Amino acid sequence: MASDPAFSDRFRREEEIGESLNHPGLLKPVPDSDRSQSYLVTEWFDGAPLRKVLAESKKLPQVRAVRIALNICDALEYIHGHGIVHRNLRPENILVDQADQIKLVDFGVAAKEGSQRLTFTNLAQLLGGSPYISPEELAGKRGDARSDIYALGMILYEMVTGSPSFARNETFERLNQHPIPPSEIEPTISLQLQEVIYRALEREHKKRYASAHDMSRDLRHLDRVVVSQRAELLEWRSKKLESTKKVLLYTAVALIAVIIIILLIAFSHH
Repeated sequence: MASDPAFSDRFRREEEIGESLNHPGLLKPVPDSDRSQSYLVTEWFDGAPLRKVLAESKKLPQVRAVRIALNICDALEYIHGHGIVHRNLRPENILVDQADQIKLVDFGVAAKEGSQRLTFTNLAQLLGGSPYISPEELAGKRGDARSDIYALGMILYEMVTGSPSFARNETFERLNQHPIPPSEIEPTISLQLQEVIYRALEREHKKRYASAHDMSRDLRHLDRVVVSQRAELLEWRSKKLESTKKVLLYTAVALIAVIIIILLIAFSHH
């Protein structure tokens, strides 16, 4: 793997960024300039990937999901303040301990101010079509801190519903459609938290939270979040009503067919 230039570049980037930052929400590498081979040593963190936590719990209570999201916001606010965008935020790259403290890992494709080693057009290709990549990055455009906000919105959606935002993870679907409203999947989700998720998942990056700090503020004060009459909700209700009408129509047709068959059998016996 060390002979692969792309892998080696990601490996060095992980180390360089890790050594330049110091925050409780980031896994700290142990510096060593005397290595004869390529390897990375980090501090010990007694936690598990969020992906494993979700696999075991399916979904998390709203209070716990918000607590974890707040800790992620804190770490994102720190790295964004240092000119770094993670760009590969996903449950696999977030470690969580028993107290719901977190550590962000894998800065191998992170964008750093002044660094041009990784182009933006091949990011989606490089990450294998990750469902957490923002629409602008998926379209080959340059991402920024709001791209990480989008990924966090996707993760928060998954934490509270137990389901990914887009089950099929198709590019067209993600660029042109809205996910099922979280409260439709899990009725206990508050409308205020749903509003926060929607603001993080805006397809147009200019409409998203401008910073992790802004998202954190709303998560801390959900009672102050103003729930707007969103087009996404109206669109979903319209689709749901149309679907219900179709089901009723098909049911009615089936019942009529059954009644006709019963009458035919009755007449034939008569």
